[in-house]
Amino acid sequence: MTNRERAMNILHYQPVDRMPAVHFGYWAELLVEWAEQGKIPKELAEGNYDNSPKDKELDRLIGWDFNWNSCTGTNNGLWPHFETKVLETLPDGSRRVQNHVGLIEKIKPGITSIPSEDDYLLKDREAFETLYRPKMQFFPERVAVEHYKHFNETRDMETPIALHLGSVMGQIRDIVSVVGMSYLMYDEDEDLLADIVDTYADMQYECAKAVLETGARFDFAHYWEDICFKNGPLLSPEIFDELCAKHYKKRNDLCHQYGIDIISLDCDGVTEKLLPTWFENGVNTMFPIEVGVWGDQFEPARKKFGKGMLGVGGMDKTALRKDKAAVDAEIERMKRLASLGGFIPCPDHRLMPGTKFELVQYYAEEIKKIRL
Repeated sequence: MTNRERAMNILHYQPVDRMPAVHFGYWAELLVEWAEQGKIPKELAEGNYDNSPKDKELDRLIGWDFNWNSCTGTNNGLWPHFETKVLETLPDGSRRVQNHVGLIEKIKPGITSIPSEDDYLLKDREAFETLYRPKMQFFPERVAVEHYKHFNETRDMETPIALHLGSVMGQIRDIVSVVGMSYLMYDEDEDLLADIVDTYADMQYECAKAVLETGARFDFAHYWEDICFKNGPLLSPEIFDELCAKHYKKRNDLCHQYGIDIISLDCDGVTEKLLPTWFENGVNTMFPIEVGVWGDQFEPARKKFGKGMLGVGGMDKTALRKDKAAVDAEIERMKRLASLGGFIPCPDHRLMPGTKFELVQYYAEEIKKIRL
């Protein structure tokens, strides 16, 4: 069987010969570590990105079957971007930078994690109408129509590929910041946040529609959201449902019309309170299902929503920084979750610095031994 057949069969409760060994990429710093340790060639640590030729060469060295994060899509964000510019350099060397979506970030020297949010441009109706609404419009140049007309003949048939549907709220959070999103929920212009969400969502719907109308076929569809943290959602579940449910349904109904029945969503943190909005409106696959400090999220979701709730992920990647016993314990847990059906084990996010190369090789080898 091909890895594409294995993955799609598992998510449709069909027989497979074995479990595929699936991953979700790496922190760049980890690849530098491995190169310095002599585990991988130096050139594989430079300019590596998901499903690049270098990424696939790493798959062969480690023993992975494929990187799950294989998506294609459109230019469905703000367009044109804002100019990225340094607004201020602080005494400690930190810089206040306006990024491509108009968010002001504080970037500290030597820090490679997510920058802190310092300020934002989209604060009121005037900013939306003059600066943002024009950048949220659909126009045909957003979609590479000729590419997608030939997509079925040129795509990789060995691994599953998704149509990236964009985001209903996560990218809005990127634009206005967590603080800004919180204020907008209770702004005196009570329709402003709804207008922002509706305008952005309508553009992304038209982008997806334009791709699907070319006849291009995909194995699944995928959203990126990231609107939860370790204690739950970053916004009220009730407001989220009111603003976003209709847009998930509209976009997912479109996918169903074109034969796409696996629709996944990437949201970090504790997602429990938002799962009803997603599941009831067509999202049926959790990914990457972070374990974090809160523990397994997939089995409780399966018990609540039934076999229609699918999953890819859920393996606590921190075990790969520890020892063989910790990895064995995770493999046993993955076997149990896999036995529920409709679930593919995958580290619960990108592998971070300190991850041990030999343990990753061992994990990939052992996952392939799972039989359903």
